Amino acid sequence: MKIALIGASGNAGSRIAAELSARGHQITGIARDAGKIASLPGLTPVSANIEDTAALAGILKGHDAVISAIHFTASKPEQFIDAVKASGVRRYLVVGGAGSLEVAPGKLLVNTPEFPEIYKAEAMGGVVFLERLKQEPGLDWTFLSPSAAFVPGERTGKFRLGGDQLLTNEHGSSISFEDYAIALVDEIETPKHIRQRFTVGY
Repeated sequence: MKIALIGASGNAGSRIAAELSARGHQITGIARDAGKIASLPGLTPVSANIEDTAALAGILKGHDAVISAIHFTASKPEQFIDAVKASGVRRYLVVGGAGSLEVAPGKLLVNTPEFPEIYKAEAMGGVVFLERLKQEPGLDWTFLSPSAAFVPGERTGKFRLGGDQLLTNEHGSSISFEDYAIALVDEIETPKHIRQRFTVGY
């Protein structure tokens, strides 16, 4: 498949790019500075200003799917949604956050007393982005939330999938960037969560 990846130089984006490359997909890796994108088989790096909707739409045109892996505090939902719609690509996947997951019925992780203040703005941005997607009839979107700790680690291939509830185990709530990438690329290759949010964790 031909995949456009916005944020290909970031922590999550670079692992997603590596997973896509390893599976033989053609990737257009997009970042503000294409020089920061790792060189991988099948990857074409492109520099772009995500605030220029028309230019971004031109880059996205002709792909089978678009992934955005950009911090929510560094973007607005419309920047991506409008660009993807204008490009004619219907399949859109978003690297989400854990803050919008429920820890109890109707209670979001971001609203718990223990949630770190330093991450609240980013988490609330994810809540807003997800709600915006739910109102979007023109895209086959998927929002994949990681677990609470989203960190560098190993590619094990051993993880669980969930829906809107935070996944936890005896060690807490976590997922590596590497295993997250597996779950996201699996969803691209075999879609099971069209117009849905889901989550991945150990």
